[in-house]
Amino acid sequence: MKSLTPGRISEVVVLGAHCDDIAIGAGGMLLGLCRANPGVRVTAVVLTGGGTEREDEEHAALQAFCPGADLTVTVSALPDGRLPVHWETTKDAIAAARGPVPPDLVLAPQRLDAHQDHRLVAEIAPTVFRDSLILGYEILKWEGDLPTVTVYQPLADELAQAKADLLGQHYRSQAGHDWFDREAFLALLRIRGAQCHTRYAEGFVTEKITVDLTSGSLHPKERV
Repeated sequence: MKSLTPGRISEVVVLGAHCDDIAIGAGGMLLGLCRANPGVRVTAVVLTGGGTEREDEEHAALQAFCPGADLTVTVSALPDGRLPVHWETTKDAIAAARGPVPPDLVLAPQRLDAHQDHRLVAEIAPTVFRDSLILGYEILKWEGDLPTVTVYQPLADELAQAKADLLGQHYRSQAGHDWFDREAFLALLRIRGAQCHTRYAEGFVTEKITVDLTSGSLHPKERV
């Protein structure tokens, strides 16, 4: 399986409909990326959970998943399960993360997610970040809507174990859900790893990407 390496990542935007979405979908990638790129700027926008214990969990968790990063976390207080009704406010919150220079990477839910909040964030992301590589992460939950993955991020064993441990440590409010446990998270990482000839991996979806086969190197960049 051929790998495309985009070069140094200096700025990342991560989007989540709910507290824990980002860590579940892309926690391993974030952990590895931030360790490999000290000082990388990470801007996280979460649309629901503001003013609750979930906001405190999210701040602590993303600090742990983004070690050494220049991290900004914003957690809004839109109603869980009602984001489509608040389309304009949702888009404004996402657009607030856009700076004068497009981020190198945007992590957001994938567009075919069955949850309406996730799906709306996925649909808005490419309208705001038109010149960035956008990877749609998958969120393990009871709906059974896991996507056909097109991009894999292999994870060293230590990263996979750390992701599962950090999820359990920081999102204690979710411990009662039967799908939220260490075994389930590692199981999905193992399946994605088997699909790309490694032990563990996270899976992502990208809808559009360009490659330059004439310059001697491969640099993926997504455009809409």
